[in-house]
Amino acid sequence: MFDYHAPADLLRDRIILITGANRGIGAALAKGCATLGARVILQGRDAAALDRVRDDILASGGPAAATLVLDLEQAEATTYATVAQRLQAEFGRLDGLVHNAGLLGPRVPLESTSPAALAQVMQVNVHAGFALTQALLPLLRASADASVIFTSSSVGRKGRAGWGAYSVSKFATECLMQVWAEELADAGIRVNSVNPGGTRTAMRAAAYPAEDPARVPAPEAILPVYLYLLGSASRGTTGQALNAQ
Repeated sequence: MFDYHAPADLLRDRIILITGANRGIGAALAKGCATLGARVILQGRDAAALDRVRDDILASGGPAAATLVLDLEQAEATTYATVAQRLQAEFGRLDGLVHNAGLLGPRVPLESTSPAALAQVMQVNVHAGFALTQALLPLLRASADASVIFTSSSVGRKGRAGWGAYSVSKFATECLMQVWAEELADAGIRVNSVNPGGTRTAMRAAAYPAEDPARVPAPEAILPVYLYLLGSASRGTTGQALNAQ
């Protein structure tokens, strides 16, 4: 596992938006960030699930979290502009943006991947990350120490047969991270990617239905790399492709 031990006040008073925060890694990270003092904005398309994560954070004594019900598969430019306006009015800045939401798509060879399936996966895994980052740049620039994290995959760093649209989308995610990192360096906004590795999530279960989930780490076990990148210890670290495990 990534070797980092977060101090108790690491994220105190920071405002962090996490996509796909209704379950899995996103929910675990939201709770972890709140425990360390962050005000978390929870994005997802399942309002009830987001409310449960928000309630868990409150029950554990964390700062009140906000929820953002947004379907990344259907979102358009005007949608992101509206989100930016709301967050500007409510928070005024953004110290962290974690692109965690993702779509696996069909686990078939590229030969059997339909253009519609590729477009759907690219919409959620790439276009949404681009558009949301672009729309929220004014809030990120308003922070004294902003960090953006893209979620990658091992198949986004080396292509693998049978991973089709998902692999293609994660290669694009890595490129998106690298370009944003160079373009935002002068603004002091660091941009990195994280490969979570095999983690006990619904997406992992869909990709490996025969696997015993007890053999892979729980989401809570892979958080150190995310916490490192969201905190001040990672200042100067940008354009890097890191591994959680």
